[in-house]
Amino acid sequence: METYGRFLFEFLSQFFSGFGDIFGGLWNGIINIFNIPRYWGIIQNYSNDFKVSEWFLTGLAIICMLIVIGGIIGIIIFFLKRHMKWRKKIVDQEELLKQIDTLNGQVEELVDEKLKLLNMKSPELGVNPNGISTGMDKAALAAAQSEANNEEQIDPSSQSRFSKLTMLDEEFAKYKQKDYHNSFTLPEFCYMFRNFAASKLKLYYSEKMIRLFVSAVASTKLVILQGISGTGKTSISLAWGNFVKHPSCVASVQPSWRDRTDIFGYLNEFTKKFNETDFLAYLYEAGYTDEIYTVILDEMNLARVEYYFAEMLSILEMHSTKDWKIEIVQSSWPTDPKKLIKGKLQIPPNAWYIGTINNDDSTFMVTDKVYDRAMPIDINEKGVAFEADDVDAIDVNYSYLNGLFDKAIVDYAISPATLKKIEDMDNYTIKHFRVAFGNRIVKHMKKFVPVYVACGGDETEAVDYFMAKKVLRKFEGLNLTLIRDEIDGYIDFLDKNFGKGKMSECIEFLLRLKKMS
Repeated sequence: METYGRFLFEFLSQFFSGFGDIFGGLWNGIINIFNIPRYWGIIQNYSNDFKVSEWFLTGLAIICMLIVIGGIIGIIIFFLKRHMKWRKKIVDQEELLKQIDTLNGQVEELVDEKLKLLNMKSPELGVNPNGISTGMDKAALAAAQSEANNEEQIDPSSQSRFSKLTMLDEEFAKYKQKDYHNSFTLPEFCYMFRNFAASKLKLYYSEKMIRLFVSAVASTKLVILQGISGTGKTSISLAWGNFVKHPSCVASVQPSWRDRTDIFGYLNEFTKKFNETDFLAYLYEAGYTDEIYTVILDEMNLARVEYYFAEMLSILEMHSTKDWKIEIVQSSWPTDPKKLIKGKLQIPPNAWYIGTINNDDSTFMVTDKVYDRAMPIDINEKGVAFEADDVDAIDVNYSYLNGLFDKAIVDYAISPATLKKIEDMDNYTIKHFRVAFGNRIVKHMKKFVPVYVACGGDETEAVDYFMAKKVLRKFEGLNLTLIRDEIDGYIDFLDKNFGKGKMSECIEFLLRLKKMS
């Protein structure tokens, strides 16, 4: 055993001595590199034999050595800094994840609290609208029931649970739809609207902006006005309502909105009363008339649009307006409002929904699902005052205005040549950017462009604006670095296909993307 011990000692000594030689050699190498006295001694040893040119070369050699040493030190420092930054990034990410976990926990607590409140208005006590038990404290629920029972409950056989809608039934009991014998054309309509806003409200919009607004109204029921604050997004919507003599209903969107009860109201299961919103009453009134009604969803992206407006988005996509029905209550009472059939409300076709959005840290991004079903209009410039004719508000029959839109779609249908250019543009976009637009967007375009032309605009100008806002907008979701080199070629294609500078909105958008990449 003693012999084996000596063997093991010598065997392992050989192994570990190698490590000693490595580190010792590295240390000796560093000492030799920075051994200034040794360098000086070598120079003194040969200095007597040096010529002037050799002294010059010696200086160059010293400078080269210093550069090499400086380079090595710089590389070491660079990698050390990079390592420290990487470590700091990892630590920051871990800290951020901890904060996110904390915030997620707080959000869950807040959602639980809201679900408990929703229980108070849910058809089934103790269950939220999604059918998930909230675990509400039984004592708290009993206390809430006791408090609610102190309120007078509605008698289903003699009292209506819809106070506002019932009052509207009484107000319109003897109402007959009016025929205003309108005779204006679309250019005259745009002219009157623009001059009404300027002369009566001191709101100044360009002719193009008015054409865009009217064309958007013709192409879809949901219009989105976007842009910087203070440019008149809400103002033009209010002006529109005043112009057609039906002041717009303003629904100020709140960050807490999560479902349709926030815009339509909800049934209180304790009192049996339905808490009606102004939005619901406004739509109900519109169902009685042949006039134009406008709902403004002010700052609509403070909450997720596809949450609180999801059902309306789906309903407004249905081909026949007869199918535009939404369930307000699950069962019907004999005393329910006249136009509430089996608990369902017919959404009137003479109502439009205009949403205003600001894109900042306090808002949600509007998704493609919403944008594809709407017509976005950018309002980024303040109006320039002009000498306006004094124009009063006018009574307008919805059926007449809608008839003008239908006639324009036929009379000013997009020309075959332009349709071919649009098809080529679609093929180019698919090939180079992997972005395509569906039938819904084509359907909107075939309404928007003809009405814009009927209002006095140019066909290519309308196509340009529509494609920039509805199709090229999708480029923002792409990797801008990867598509940057394709942008110049796309601009050349647009100039060649539509004419030099004709697609100015598209080109401006593409150049802005290029700067951002």
